[in-house]
Amino acid sequence: MGVRNVAAGRDVKEAIVKEIPTAKVDTMELDLSSMASVRKFAADFSSSGHPLNLLINNAGIMATPFMLSKDNIELQFATNHIGHFLLTNLLLDTMKKAARTSKREGRIINVSSEAHRYTYKEGIHFDKINDQSGYSNFAAYGQSKLANVLHANELAKRLKVDGVDITANSLHPGAIVTNLFRHMGPISGLVNIFGKIALKNVQQGAATTCYVALHPQVKGRSGEYFKDSNIGQASAHGRNAELAKKLWDFSMKMVK
Repeated sequence: MGVRNVAAGRDVKEAIVKEIPTAKVDTMELDLSSMASVRKFAADFSSSGHPLNLLINNAGIMATPFMLSKDNIELQFATNHIGHFLLTNLLLDTMKKAARTSKREGRIINVSSEAHRYTYKEGIHFDKINDQSGYSNFAAYGQSKLANVLHANELAKRLKVDGVDITANSLHPGAIVTNLFRHMGPISGLVNIFGKIALKNVQQGAATTCYVALHPQVKGRSGEYFKDSNIGQASAHGRNAELAKKLWDFSMKMVK
C-alpha cells in the first residue's frame, strides 16, 4: 500500500493482518500530490525487486478550496490525475516484466467517479488548470475524475499497440461513506448522518475495484469504464479519443 499518512497506513496494515493472519502487507510512503514523492516511491519499489501485477490508482481528494500542489499545479488535478499518471508511467516497466515472467495478465485500474460527467464545459481546462478566477471546486473534481477515465483509455490503446499483456480500465466505485467528503462543509455532516442508509459501505464500494482487478470475466477487457461490477458507459468527453490523446501529451509535459 502506498500511503500518504504512514501512521494511518500502519494501523490499516495491522487491522488487515489481524483479520487475515496469512496476509502479507507492506506500506510505503507515497504522496500523490508531490512528484518528488511519486518518483521516490517508484524508485524504491522498483529497486525492491517485488513483481507488480496489479496497480490500483485509488488516491483522491474532493471539492477542495483552490490550492496549488508542491509542484504548482491545482491540487485536485495534481493529486487525482498527475500523480497517478506519473506513478503508472514509472512502474510500467516493472509491470511489463511481471507480465512476461509470470505469464499472467497485468491490470491497471483507475478509480474514477460518475462525477467525471460534471466537469467544465470543455472537459479539461488545458489552458486554465491553475486559473483561480474560473475555479469551481466540484467542476475541478469532475475534471480530475474525467482525466482518470481518459488516462486509462489512452493507456489501454498504447499497451495494445505495444503488444503487452496488460489492461487499463477505469471505474466508478459508487458513493461511499468515507472521509472524501471532508472539504464539503454541511454535506459532510449529512453524509455522516444519512450516509449509512443511502450510500455504500466501504466493502460494497470496494467491490467494483476488486471485480475489475481480479475477476476472470474481465480478462482481456481494456479501455472500459465499469460501475456496479459491470461495464458501463462513460460520458461523451470520457469516450473522446482526441481528448484522451491531448491529455496524455499535456500530462507528459507536466511531469517532465
